[in-house]
Amino acid sequence: MAQESAQQAPIAPTTPARALLPLIVPALVVGVLASLLFLGVSAAAEQLQHVLWKNLPDALGIGRYSVLWMLVMLTATGIAVGLVVWKVPGHAGPDPATTGLEAAPLPPPVLPGLVLATALMLAGGPSLGPENPIIAVNVGLALWAGRRLAPRVPNGAWGALAESATIGALFGTPVAAALLISEALAARQTKGALWDNVFAPLAAAGAGAMTTTLVAHPTFDLHLPAFDRPGWGDLLAALVLAPLAALLGMTAVYLFPYAHGAFSRLRHPMLALPAGGVVLGLLAAVGGHLTLFKGLDEVGELAADPEGWSAGQFATMTLVKLAALVVAASCGFRGGRIFPSVFIGTAFGLFAHALVPAVDPALAVAAGVLGMLLAITRQGWVSLFTAAVLVASPAILALLCLASLPAWLLVTGRPQMQLRADGTPVH
Repeated sequence: MAQESAQQAPIAPTTPARALLPLIVPALVVGVLASLLFLGVSAAAEQLQHVLWKNLPDALGIGRYSVLWMLVMLTATGIAVGLVVWKVPGHAGPDPATTGLEAAPLPPPVLPGLVLATALMLAGGPSLGPENPIIAVNVGLALWAGRRLAPRVPNGAWGALAESATIGALFGTPVAAALLISEALAARQTKGALWDNVFAPLAAAGAGAMTTTLVAHPTFDLHLPAFDRPGWGDLLAALVLAPLAALLGMTAVYLFPYAHGAFSRLRHPMLALPAGGVVLGLLAAVGGHLTLFKGLDEVGELAADPEGWSAGQFATMTLVKLAALVVAASCGFRGGRIFPSVFIGTAFGLFAHALVPAVDPALAVAAGVLGMLLAITRQGWVSLFTAAVLVASPAILALLCLASLPAWLLVTGRPQMQLRADGTPVH
C-alpha cells in the first residue's frame, strides 16, 4: 500500500537550468550590496554610539552609564528619531509596529529617512535590532535598481533576493536565510521543486553572508562551557525552560497592542518617541547598561561570566529588557525584535542556571532563546537555528527540537507581536 501511494504521489516539475542561470549574477550583486549597506549602517551607528556614550560623557565629566546620562541620551534619541519621522520625506516608512521581516517595497524617497532613523536608534540605546528596517531598505533599493538595470528579471524576485541577502548578512551564514525562505514557501503556492525556488535567494544569501564574514568576521558563539552528551535531566530542563520562556515572551506579545495604543494617543512622533525615550531611560536605570542597545554585544558580556550575577539580577535584566523591547517597538523607533529577544532569552536561561545550578548554562541559554524567539517571531526554523549557534554544540540539537514542540503549542494560533493598520494584533 505504501509503495502504491508513493507511485501515485505527484512529482513536482523541476525548472530547467537555463531558467535559473540568468538569476545568478543579479543574486550575487544583490547579496554583496545588501551586506555592504548593512555593514555601513552598523559601522556608522557604532561610531556615533562611541561618541555619544564614551567621548561625550567623558568630556563632560559624567559617568558613561550613570542614571542621568542614560535618561538624557534615550530621551534625546527619541527627540532625534521623532524629528526624522516628522520632517524627513517619507516619515521613515510605515508604523514599525505593523511591519515584520517580510517587507513591502517602499518608494525610494522613503529610504534615506528610514536609514537615518535606524542608525540613530542603534546608536542611542533603544532595545531594537537593525533587521526589519535594513531588510525594508534593501528590498526597496533592489526593486528600484532591478527594474531599471535588469527589467527581464521578475519584479517579485528582487524582494526575495534582497530579503535573503540581508538575512544572510545579518547572521553571517546563508543557513538562516534558507530556513526562513523554506518556511515562507511552505505558506505559499509555488511551482517547481523547493530547491528551484530557493536557488537564487540562496545565492544572494551566500553572497551576503560571505561579504559580512570577510569584512566584519561576525560570530554568534557565546563560548559557554561545552555541553556534553545529554542526559534525562537535561531533557527535562529543556522541556521546562523553553515553554516557560515562550510564556514569558507571550506576555510581551499581549502587552504590545496596549502599549502601542497608549503611545498612539499622543498623536505625534515628537510626543510619542521622546515619551518612549523617557520610559526607556527609566527602565535602563533599573536594569543597568546591559539592557541598552540591540543586545548582541551585551549577550556576550553576560555569557562571559555566567556566575557573575545573582538569580535576582538576571531576573531583573530579563524583565527590564522585555519591557524595553515592548516600549521601543510600540512607540515608533525603527528596528527589529530578534536581537533583543536573544538577550532576553539568554538572561532568562542564566537566571534558571543561577536558580538551579544543576541546569547546564549552555542548555539553559539555548532553551531560553528558543522559547523567547518562538513567541516573539513565530519563525520556528530561525528560532532553532539561533538557539543552536549560540552554544555551538551539536549534542544540544535533539534537545532543542524536542523542547520546541511544547513551546510551539503555547504560541501557535495566538496573537503575534505585529499589528494591523487598525491596531489589532495579527494572528
